[in-house]
Amino acid sequence: MPHKFTFAALGILLSVASYAQKADNELVYLKQSPPGLTPEVFAPGVISLEDEFEFGSVFSEDGTEFYYGVDVNGKSETRYTKLEEGKWTEPEKLFYHKQYGYNDPFLSPDEQKLYFISSQPLNGTGAKKDIDIWYAEKQANSWSDPINAGEIINSDSNEYYISFTESGTLYFASNIRATQRGDYDIYTSQQVDGQFQTPQRLSDAVNTANYEADVFVAYDESYLIFCSHRPGSYGRGDLYISFKQEDGSWAEAKNMGNIINTEHYEFCPFVTKDGKYFFYSSDRDIYWVSAQIIEQLRNSE
Repeated sequence: MPHKFTFAALGILLSVASYAQKADNELVYLKQSPPGLTPEVFAPGVISLEDEFEFGSVFSEDGTEFYYGVDVNGKSETRYTKLEEGKWTEPEKLFYHKQYGYNDPFLSPDEQKLYFISSQPLNGTGAKKDIDIWYAEKQANSWSDPINAGEIINSDSNEYYISFTESGTLYFASNIRATQRGDYDIYTSQQVDGQFQTPQRLSDAVNTANYEADVFVAYDESYLIFCSHRPGSYGRGDLYISFKQEDGSWAEAKNMGNIINTEHYEFCPFVTKDGKYFFYSSDRDIYWVSAQIIEQLRNSE
């Protein structure tokens, strides 16, 4: 009897644990029904609102914190919502200012820093400057004041949109070294002992004489997705993808096709750490779709 009771009790505990895990899974990602291979507006009426322009989003690894950019009368701000005691909080402003914007949030690999871009002046007051990469450090129940990412990354031109590999390598866009090419290019910077190294421009398989920016890199660095303005695109800006080859080089980037790209402007790509969902921005809203679409593109190469 004692053994039977023990096994029965264990079965009940496992059943309860399984139910709790299922309940938790139903709560993450703002309790939204998962999309298939057709893109859908993300959290309509909660995040994607009819009278606002939402873009540039990122989830925490466990899917319980969501950060995103909103354009309000031409001024961008960063908002967030989180799962708290079984409910998602009302989205609220995290970083905002009446003179300059904050947007394109992205969490560091350990999620102890929230990176974003801003034209905030270095001394915190006065006229806004060019766009720099900034970050805030996680505190007990809040984030620190913005900290500039430093002159190794930032220049007297624009740097924006941030993405990290699992090892901490940074990918971003800049127009500082593109003066002979006409527009923005994509760069990468490794971290050594916590310090960013001199950025390196990606190869011509990714960068062209056109605009390349808004880059997302897979956590294992196996692919990257970015926005580009190129001849033959579907709209004003399309999303392109490049897969890393066996020799470590990037394959020639290709358009992600008309399932993703439209006559509108597609930008701000992001793939969740669990590899399930691909987010991007289009037509003033945030969209999401099953990340299986990326594997379909990989298999079609």
